[in-house]
Amino acid sequence: MINVGNSNSITRRYLDSLLIETRYLNSAHPDQSLILYGKKFASPIMTAALSHLDRHLFPGSTDAYASGAASTGTLLWLGMAGDEEVERCKAKGAEMIEIIKPYADRDLIYKKIRHAESIGLLAVGIDIDHPFADDGGPDQVDGFTMAPITSDELKDICSCTSLPVIVKGVLSSYDANTAVNAGVQGLVLSHHNNRIEYAIPPLLALPEIKASLEKDIPLFVDGEIQTGMDVFKALALGATAVSIGRPLMAAINKDPEAGMSNYLLEVRKQLSKAMAYTGCTNLSKMDPSIVHYMNYCKEIVEL
Repeated sequence: MINVGNSNSITRRYLDSLLIETRYLNSAHPDQSLILYGKKFASPIMTAALSHLDRHLFPGSTDAYASGAASTGTLLWLGMAGDEEVERCKAKGAEMIEIIKPYADRDLIYKKIRHAESIGLLAVGIDIDHPFADDGGPDQVDGFTMAPITSDELKDICSCTSLPVIVKGVLSSYDANTAVNAGVQGLVLSHHNNRIEYAIPPLLALPEIKASLEKDIPLFVDGEIQTGMDVFKALALGATAVSIGRPLMAAINKDPEAGMSNYLLEVRKQLSKAMAYTGCTNLSKMDPSIVHYMNYCKEIVEL
């Protein structure tokens, strides 16, 4: 039985409801390279900001995760981690972004930002969608209490560092514009693996959020991204880059040495195919008019 309230299920069904048209004439083998925060990447396919891999999979899986990103030139995002773990991942060689939890002890946020600066991370992020527990009270993660970030606090965080600051957990034009007005230089559209039920799919929110912003900043998307076609749909609708999470965990678990790199390279091939078949010869040629919508609301009602 389908759990219609599960945000992951809703997101997957929405992704599958998006259809594409083909545009073969005047197409060519595509270039999917991306320049982000002054660095060039071979592809807009990134890792998701995963946390606690050694706990969820096996000891050493975080190292395999960082190595898989480095070996393929993939931008590595890391979630909640201690300084030593962050340093160990950075030492593998990938460009890296750390997402910091909304710790109630705000000094810890600033401490982690200073550490990110000291080891040369590409950017830092604040996870705004993790302050609350299931009862609406303060969340507790690994013994740390969380608390919601205010717009004034976010402004201060942005002004305290030369690194680009990214906000993760955006699913509304309200949060997007409030964050941009505070000075952030990137947004991650995400419901954080079903943190709340019935969340709108990130790709459903993407066009409205993009249109509402007066400033052009990178927009990242995660949530149920599994294939190159999923990535293509997100890029066509306006995403700057796209993150893959749980499929990489499965790939590492199956083959710690090469599973993740093989998966990422295969998804890149799938993205190249989608771009070639639709005339999107580079990322600047992405066109939302290529994407067509099934009657998604009717599909949900019939479930």
